[in-house]
Amino acid sequence: MKIVVIGGTGLIGSKTVERLRKKGHEVLAASPNSGVNTITGEGLTETLTGAQVVIDLANSPSFEDKAVMEFFETSGRNLLSAEKWAGVKHHIALSIVGAERLPNSGYLRAKMVQERLIKDSGIPYTIVHSTQFFEFLGGIAQSATVGDTVPLPSAYFQPIASDDVADIMAEVALSTPINGTIEIAGPEPVRMSDLVARFLKATNDPRKVIADPHARYFGTELEDGSLVPGDHPRIGAQRFEDWFSHASPWPH
Repeated sequence: MKIVVIGGTGLIGSKTVERLRKKGHEVLAASPNSGVNTITGEGLTETLTGAQVVIDLANSPSFEDKAVMEFFETSGRNLLSAEKWAGVKHHIALSIVGAERLPNSGYLRAKMVQERLIKDSGIPYTIVHSTQFFEFLGGIAQSATVGDTVPLPSAYFQPIASDDVADIMAEVALSTPINGTIEIAGPEPVRMSDLVARFLKATNDPRKVIADPHARYFGTELEDGSLVPGDHPRIGAQRFEDWFSHASPWPH
């Protein structure tokens, strides 16, 4: 089966491509570097010819409100239009647990627009809502750092290892479209401020985390239920300690 992974060279993309190739499928890792650009449309027609499944893992290079909305709208329209022409049988997109609950975040508003385009496209689909990745803990700390302190939300989240995300994405790619959404999360809910503090301590980072219920994440305040999954999510195998013992944090 021919499977195209948009954003196939990123953290989740590269791992998903590897898993699907090991199962014997023809997998194309598509990105601007490989001549496939969902914003300009370059290379889409050729790449999608003969593809049965498309996994969209593309992300906006800018998280500024207007830029991120334009990215997901333009990318989504171009990709879905090309898929329709190619007769793609299953469109899979990775989105974020809680996106629909946080309209004050420009990034999450843009992800909801992306999801609406998918639902209205007429192409059979599965949307995977994931919690944050353990690999992003360093980036979360960096984006919130003020001097030698890191003010962070004290709300709960339930992060997951990228390997577990890739396992599930590969599984979904080989399954029937559900024309709906599944949620995936790590094994345990934990306060964001607490886990980032554990991460910094484990990496011998002297910065001090300050738990602040009003600190913003992606431009919005969080409540305890904002970023945790609902009932019956798919749960990844790795806890923080498991992941930390063998992973190298993703630099982006």
